[in-house]
Amino acid sequence: MVLPQAVIRPAVPADLKAVAEINAHYVTNTVITFEETPPTVEDWQHKLADLTGRGLPFLVADLSGEVAGYAYAGPWRPKPAYRNTVEDTIYLSPAYTGRGLGGALLGELVTRSIAAGMRRMIAVIAGAGDDRSIELHRRFGFTEAGRLTEVGYKHGRWIDTTLMQRALAG
Repeated sequence: MVLPQAVIRPAVPADLKAVAEINAHYVTNTVITFEETPPTVEDWQHKLADLTGRGLPFLVADLSGEVAGYAYAGPWRPKPAYRNTVEDTIYLSPAYTGRGLGGALLGELVTRSIAAGMRRMIAVIAGAGDDRSIELHRRFGFTEAGRLTEVGYKHGRWIDTTLMQRALAG
């Protein structure tokens, strides 16, 4: 269940140190992100400014002032014809997984992406031997669109990705 004190809200610059720390854990210890060097707080400042400048959501799960997770909708591809399609990104602090925060973040991300006028949302889920992310996305209406095999190499192994999508508008 969602922790009762969890508030899903827009990220602010003061949140970005915690965002960077959460992300660094996954970059360093897992294959669920293809980043190999953790982005700096300055990198996250640029990301926040870019996404909010585009009118796209960047959210945090706030537990009594502690950032327990984050999510954002970023451009799917840089070419202009993709401007109405976003890719979701969701990461939780390892201390707060399995408590409903991922669903709370994804639900709000979908709602705010619809409000931003987006038409489709894509999820690119790295194959890490754990289907929780796929199941989370299915619960929110995403369907599998395909699998790309051995497209990433990290920590000495080849990694597949599962592509999922859902309509946001018409």
